[in-house]
Amino acid sequence: MKAAVIVFPGSNCDRDVQVSLRQSIGNEPVMVWHKDRDFEKVDLIVLPGGFSYGDYLRCGAIAANSPVMKEVVGRAGKGVAVLGICNGFQMLTETGLVPGTLMRNANLRYICRDVDIKVETSQSLFTAKYEQDQSIRIPIAHHDGNYFADDDTLSAMEDRGQIAFRYCEPDGKVTARANPNGSQRNIAGVFNETKTVLGLMPHPERLADPKLGGNDGRPFFDGLVEALS
Repeated sequence: MKAAVIVFPGSNCDRDVQVSLRQSIGNEPVMVWHKDRDFEKVDLIVLPGGFSYGDYLRCGAIAANSPVMKEVVGRAGKGVAVLGICNGFQMLTETGLVPGTLMRNANLRYICRDVDIKVETSQSLFTAKYEQDQSIRIPIAHHDGNYFADDDTLSAMEDRGQIAFRYCEPDGKVTARANPNGSQRNIAGVFNETKTVLGLMPHPERLADPKLGGNDGRPFFDGLVEALS
């Protein structure tokens, strides 16, 4: 399996993802600069977290129009797996690769802490190593993670199984108290219709090694390797 991590000015989680992918794959992912209009064939493309272009204009909006993204969108259209984490999730919504949008957190504050999220399905490239309804602990670090889509869109997404993760209590119960940012229906991550593209606000790469305080994120990357190898 080969993976590429797209690097933007202002990315700050590209190296974290690089390390997690290296651990799971056993080889070095390709690091692709945002101005590169083409790159070698890979099985997985990752848009990492951070503050691309300083988050000027709207989070992810400038990055979504960078030279490399035309290639990313084109490959996604051909079925190549694409993962967007935090700022990368914002880019996915800006390009239309996943539905919805990400707004300011409901409390208008930056939030950086571990949260519990519920795995809504194990039937995807990204969640195959988890059990459906499993609760895992993963960090968040964002100011604009409040997921929004209109009710009709959300209901259609739920019917198609496009909800990947929801914020929950440690026992897996989905409650308003467990929602850190005001996201509609406690949504923490969503798929495209074919489940080959995933955007999520929590950072699995930040808890993918016991040395980091936990490894609930490690099955995320191990599962991708098994599915795409």
